[in-house]
Amino acid sequence: MSSLHRIVEVIIAENPPKRLDKAIARDVPEEASLSRSRLARLIAEGAVRRGGQVMDDPRAKVAEGDLFEIHVPEAEESHIGPEDIPLEIVYEDADLIVVNKPAGMVVHPAPGTPTGTLVNALLHHFGGELSGVGGEKRPGIVHRIDKDTSGLLVVAKSDVAHHGLASQFEAHSVERRYFAVTHGAPDKADPRLGGIKGTSFEPGNILKITTQLARHKTDRQKQAVLFSGGRHAVTRARMVEVFGDPAQAALVECWLETGRTHQIRVHMAHVGHGLIGDPTYGGRRKLNANVIGEAAVEAARSFPRQALHAATLGFVHPVTGENLSFEAPIPKDMVVLIETLRSGVQAR
Repeated sequence: MSSLHRIVEVIIAENPPKRLDKAIARDVPEEASLSRSRLARLIAEGAVRRGGQVMDDPRAKVAEGDLFEIHVPEAEESHIGPEDIPLEIVYEDADLIVVNKPAGMVVHPAPGTPTGTLVNALLHHFGGELSGVGGEKRPGIVHRIDKDTSGLLVVAKSDVAHHGLASQFEAHSVERRYFAVTHGAPDKADPRLGGIKGTSFEPGNILKITTQLARHKTDRQKQAVLFSGGRHAVTRARMVEVFGDPAQAALVECWLETGRTHQIRVHMAHVGHGLIGDPTYGGRRKLNANVIGEAAVEAARSFPRQALHAATLGFVHPVTGENLSFEAPIPKDMVVLIETLRSGVQAR
């Protein structure tokens, strides 16, 4: 154990759980900023003591009034380097930060993208003033959006915030709404949609897509729709604006009941309305210039990324309990695409 540490005292209150790990998790002071998972690791590492005796068995019995000392090592410096990359900060306090991520930025370093990520930028922004997550001075990433998707992300700055936010994402209670530009328009009037497994319509012409998702068997970079195995995934979609008659494209609002990798992209492709610009799931569909004009066809063909933006993010603050909701406007590249599609229709 590091020689640099702080000591957190825990006094077991009345009617304690029978196990050490559960009792400490219940009674540890909130200001200690220690999540259940972090406490479990500290017990396993021999950092919890009672009367000077190391307590490393999470199943050890406890009693009301027991006094435990938790020797918490100071957070270590992250192996990820800070980088001076501009950030659009929507909200920040002592516990968390909400950023509007630009398209083209990876969230977390990986073998193919070790630098230039959101985490690198956040480490520079925090300038060392970070309490740490999991014993390391790093931002707590609780959800991600794809490199070429723009929009809102919340990142934890402490163990307690990380645990509280992760619990909300696990419970599917976080509000996440996206704007997408799709090929064609998902409309209840289209009889084709009624024959696609996993699709249904709710009042208000809201398309509901319910499937399982798992990694593709042959292309490990892709997700695939399944109806057994995999992970449960539910997406809802509502048309906001349709471009062309017959519909060539649409601005669609999507919201997530679950949050799986590539969920909106693969679900919209499953129902035949892949996102414009999506190199993985968008297919090779081309708009009809006779319906929407050559400029709109070219704008869709040359759009350099999936036309997807995380526009709304709402959650309960993990420390204060306040209901928070944030919105990020559709970015300029998608605005130009939408305006070109609209202009093409109006010019016909």
